[in-house]
Amino acid sequence: MMTFERQTYFARIGFHGEAIPTLETLQRIHLLHACSIPFENLDALLGRTIRLELDNVFEKLVVAGRGGYCYEQNALLRAALEDIGFEVEDLAARVLITQPPEMPPRTHRLLLVTINQQRYLADVGFGGKTLTSPLRLETDVEQPTAHGVYRLTHLDGDYLLSIKQQDDWLPLYRFDLQPQYFSDFQVANHYVSTWPESYFRHHLMLCLHKPDGTTLTLSNRQFSGEQCEEMVDERAVYQLLQEKFGLRLDHEQYGISFDEFAPICPK
Repeated sequence: MMTFERQTYFARIGFHGEAIPTLETLQRIHLLHACSIPFENLDALLGRTIRLELDNVFEKLVVAGRGGYCYEQNALLRAALEDIGFEVEDLAARVLITQPPEMPPRTHRLLLVTINQQRYLADVGFGGKTLTSPLRLETDVEQPTAHGVYRLTHLDGDYLLSIKQQDDWLPLYRFDLQPQYFSDFQVANHYVSTWPESYFRHHLMLCLHKPDGTTLTLSNRQFSGEQCEEMVDERAVYQLLQEKFGLRLDHEQYGISFDEFAPICPK
């Protein structure tokens, strides 16, 4: 059984050099992770059980060459940061990007990293708006990253994370600093991956940031990034997963054959 193996993870994201718990190291790992391990929800579409134990997450995202969503992505990032010596806490957020009419549940996992008493928000699992750099836990300041300008504000005692869109701000999610536990994520993960009305059960979603500041996304059959195009058949989408998003689909446990993929490819 494998838990976390530093050099294997570093090879997966292309990290080289000394790893010490500094802001520079956090910034490099955060960017490389988001540009190497795609956000994807294929297992939820396939009806597979998504396990959050570290050995399962590491085998799937690192060894098998797959991606994952927030519970997996930020579990892996947390393991890496703790292995290096960072102080890390788990937090949970309420997703607002879809403008829900009522207060949504806490269904997003993110991290709080403390370096020399300065706190940073780290998050490599929020789809197309995923951070590629940690943000200082400071409100009312614009924080530029390679893939967008973000801002934290206060909202009814919570923090609200927004991204700049032209001259406006798009709310992404709200969170507080209440520590979360593995059991909290087990419950939320089960809910979003199995609830019949969950967005993850009906929409194919992939995202991979690129170091040059661009972002590749696939929403159902709509691919955008290098170009925008509608994918016409399941075989083309299946090839795209591998050629553009770098997914390996040949692993004994976490691989996906074309015959498995075709029925879950949205029409």
